[in-house]
Formats: sequence, structure tokens, C-alpha cells
Amino acid sequence: MSGRPANRLSAVELDDSIGRGPSPEADHERNTAIFDLIEDNRFALANGLPGPYHLILSTQEGRLVVDVRDEAQRPLMAFGLSLTPFRRIVKDYFQICDSYYEAIKLGTPAQIETVDMARRGLHNEGSEILMERLKGKVETDMETARRLFTLICALVWRG
Repeated sequence: MSGRPANRLSAVELDDSIGRGPSPEADHERNTAIFDLIEDNRFALANGLPGPYHLILSTQEGRLVVDVRDEAQRPLMAFGLSLTPFRRIVKDYFQICDSYYEAIKLGTPAQIETVDMARRGLHNEGSEILMERLKGKVETDMETARRLFTLICALVWRG
């Protein structure tokens, strides 16, 4: 055993229902978000069933389906989250990201910092919404919620 905590994600998988991203960059963002999640996370089912967990994400009728299994692929908990509460924040987040990338190319350090602070603020807001939506189902810390929100952004955004 590696000494890693049990209450964590050991694998994250996207069901075929998710489809490919709208671009190679979106696919890269998904893969990076999954890698980051697996490397460092705090994730525990509120019902007390122990981990480590294998997380499978899919979509069904406009909902994100969260399927949590143990490492032997036995189902532990599954639930759906409406994507509607995330749509505005994801749209705003990607608009500010576009502004950030433009500022990096053409802006002053002060402009870059200002746009980056706004970008981080929106990312935090989305992560807080996610933590609220997970309440009673999954307990997580802010850093894990941020990584999960990054993955939701990569899943939701269609340009």
C-alpha cells in the first residue's frame, strides 16, 4: 500500500456518453483535469462507505451522472447533478479565460494580474457551487472541488 489516504479518488473515467471534446485542446483539458484529480484529492462518500473510489462520469438528459464505485468496480453510490446551475459560470469562466490569454499576449503585468484574479474568482465560485451541490452526497475539500469544476468545465463547454 502506498500510504495514500483511503478517502480519495483512485480513478476517474468518462463514459462514452460524454463524447469527445469540441477540440484537441478540450480533450487535453479533460485529460489534465483527470490526472490532477487522481494525483491529489480528498473525496469521501457522505454515507461513510470507504474508498479509494473509482469515479465514472456520464451525461443523461442534461444531467451529469456521478457513479462512484470501489476499486473492484462494485457500485457504491450514483446520483445526478443538473448542469444548469453551472452553465452561466462556465460561460463566464471561459470568456474571462479568453481575456486572460489575450492579456498574456498584449497586456501589461497589471492587466494580466487583474484578469487572472477575476478568472480565479470565477473558478472559486464554480467550485463553491459544486461543493454545495455535492453536500450530503460527497465530502471534499476546495482543491478537489476546483479540480472537479475544471473537469465539469471541460465537459460542459462547447464554445
